[in-house]
Formats: sequence, structure tokens, C-alpha cells
Amino acid sequence: MTATAEQVSEMLKKQKRVAGMVHNQTMPRQEVVETLVQRQHLAELQNMLAQLSAAEVGSLLDALSVDEAQLLWQQIAVARQNDILWEVSDARRELLVGDREPVFNESQINAFVLVAGKLQQMAVAGRKSLEGISPIWIDLLGASKAERHYVGAHFGLSFSDPDDITDLEASSRYRIEENGEIHLHSNFLLDKEGDSRSVPVAFILHQGILFSLRNEELPVFRLQRRRARTQIGYVSDCTDVLLDLYGADVEYSADSLEDIYGTLGKVGRQVLSETISDREAAAILGDIAEEEDLNGRIRGNILDTQRAINYLIRSKTLTTTQFDDARQILRNIDSLNSHTSFLFDKINFLMDATIGFININQNKRINQLTVFGVVFTPINILAGMGGMSEFSMMTQGIPWPLAYGGFLLGAGLIGVSTFLLLKHLESRQIRAKKV
Repeated sequence: MTATAEQVSEMLKKQKRVAGMVHNQTMPRQEVVETLVQRQHLAELQNMLAQLSAAEVGSLLDALSVDEAQLLWQQIAVARQNDILWEVSDARRELLVGDREPVFNESQINAFVLVAGKLQQMAVAGRKSLEGISPIWIDLLGASKAERHYVGAHFGLSFSDPDDITDLEASSRYRIEENGEIHLHSNFLLDKEGDSRSVPVAFILHQGILFSLRNEELPVFRLQRRRARTQIGYVSDCTDVLLDLYGADVEYSADSLEDIYGTLGKVGRQVLSETISDREAAAILGDIAEEEDLNGRIRGNILDTQRAINYLIRSKTLTTTQFDDARQILRNIDSLNSHTSFLFDKINFLMDATIGFININQNKRINQLTVFGVVFTPINILAGMGGMSEFSMMTQGIPWPLAYGGFLLGAGLIGVSTFLLLKHLESRQIRAKKV
């Protein structure tokens, strides 16, 4: 249950009264008793604060009296103070910490201003960083709820966590608000060695500014920043930045498809070799499964990009040049779709071929067992005869070592003869197939 301002105020007053009563009483070791009582009260207050979110603590600080708020602020852990300062009103923050401003800690928030045809990057470290600039792109990487709220409020927007938007309906992922804001929610490919996944990114186009919100760094964004900083005229407004991000994502997907081609080429040479052990086949199946998963992820990613580009075209907000760029991105996506379809077929072929080799290895082992069974069948018959009483009668008068030695020798000769006969028949079948 969340503590209210009245409950916290009553707690602080109660602790103050108890501390005053202990201080006014005369008793042995009074300083020790006062210290213990104070520590108990502080522990109780700190436990209560630990269970509250930064927004809840900020609301309490605004609702309490100045003295109570200052007392409560002293018990807040230093590691939480910056997050809580984002939630406190400006007037109360000045009373608590003076001129101290909350800063953007772990997040990376950058504003990009168009200067002489190039994007100039400006790190946003605090509130004052956004004052007096006219950016065309603001990139929020790993921003907290309080940081998103402040940046959004500064520009008259409301930002949500990109990971919280999971509705696949187009009406939720792509929409235009009444005030003209264009909202897009797309998945961008992140292909690391041994780990590929789609990272959700939220875009908002508002009054000539592109806002991008994401919780992970992406190679596509690094590439876009480098190009825009070095190439004059690469972008001219926020829509150009958005289209170039989608175009770079398609290029990144194409690079990942090339890697799949390379991996499947190596796997294909292994599969088409003369022999594959079961251990090698298991490793090959693992590689094929990874590439199939990546290929499917790339296909889903470019289809998502295709939907976003089509929505931008239908929104009728693109210039003639931007419309041509959007159509080129769609043509690139169509070419990648044919590649993903081909890769699916190749993956299925390699999968079937690998499983076929596993079946061949199993058939070889079964054939070996069959040969052993055929070879030892007459021996088993002779062994049964050797255990009968008639065998003792037939060898009566012959020393038993000699009788049983001859019996074992005969059984061995029969087994070897049977094995050689089977190998001869197998060789004849192989020669007949070659002819």
C-alpha cells in the first residue's frame, strides 16, 4: 500500500515527539538511548522510502510542509536523488537543493541541429541543454520515465516506453493525431554474433522535429549519425532523417542476408561431402536452425519497414524527392523478399539433406547388426546342438578338449564363411549398380 502525505507527515511528527520525550527525560546513558531511538526512526523511514517509486516520493515531497520535506529529503539515498528531482516541482526543488538541476544519468539523449547542410550533434545533459536550440532530430536512448516526461513536456508531447507498445494493430503502430503528430512504431534488426533480435523503436514527427525513442543502441542509428555529420546535404529536414533510418535498416538487413549466404555456403559444402558423422550432423543442424531464425527475423523486420514506408506515403506528407526515396526503399525491400524466400528453400534443402545423412548412418548401423545376426545364426544353431546330450554321445571316446575345440573351430569357420559370402554379394550389387 502506497504511503500518503498525511501518513508520512504523521510518522515524522510522531518520531519528533518521541525523540523530544527521550531527550527531556533523565536516565542512565541517555545519549546512547537517544541514538538508538533515532536510528530506529530513520530505519523505519528509509524502509518506507525504499518501497516507493521516484514519482511517489516526488509527490510526497511536494505535498509535505517545507520542514517535513527537508527532513524526508535527508533520508533519501544519494543514488535515488537525481531520479526523484525530475519528479519534484521547480519551486520545491529550489527549497530542497537550491540551484541543483537534475541531469540525464545513464541515458543518452542527443539533439541534432542542421548547420550548413550537416547535422551537428549536441548531447543533452540537463534541462538547460534544450533551451535556445532548434533541432530537427532528438534521439532518446534508454531514457527513464521522468526524463521522457520532461523532454516531452518541453516540446508539448507525451512519450511512452517503446517496449510497452506491443499491439500489432496498424491503428496503434501507425497513426496521425489531431494536432498533426505522426506516430510510428517499428522494429529494427540487431544482429550480433550468436544473438539476433528485433528492437522496438518509437518515432514521432512533431512540428518539424523527429523524436526517436529506444532502449538499446543500434548500428543503424550509429551509421545515420556518421553519414549526416560528414555528408553535406544528406538530410534537409526531419522526414529525411526518418526515411534514411529506414533505408539504413534495409541495408543492414541486406548485409545480414549476405552473412547467411556465407554461412549456408560453408554448411552446404559439409552436407555435400561424402560422409558426415552424427556429431557433425548435429552441429550442422544447429547452424541451419540459427540461420533460419535470423532469416525469418529479417523477413519480419523488412515487412515491418515496408508497412511503415507505405503509411508515410499514404499520409501525403512527403515531398516529391522524399516520395522517390520512399519508393526506392520499397523496391529494395521487394528484392530482399525474393532473397529471403530463396534462403528459406535452401535452408529446407540443407535440413532435409542433413537429416538424410543421419538416416543413412542409422541404416548403416542397422545393416551391421543384421550382418552380425546372419553371421552368428548358424553358430547359434551349432551351439544349441553342442549343448544337447546327443553331442556327448557322438563324441564318446574322444577327449573333451579335442571334441569341443573341433566344435569351436568348425563354428568359427562357418561364421567366417558366412561373412565372406555376404561381403561378396554386397560387392556384386555395388558393381551391378555402377554398370
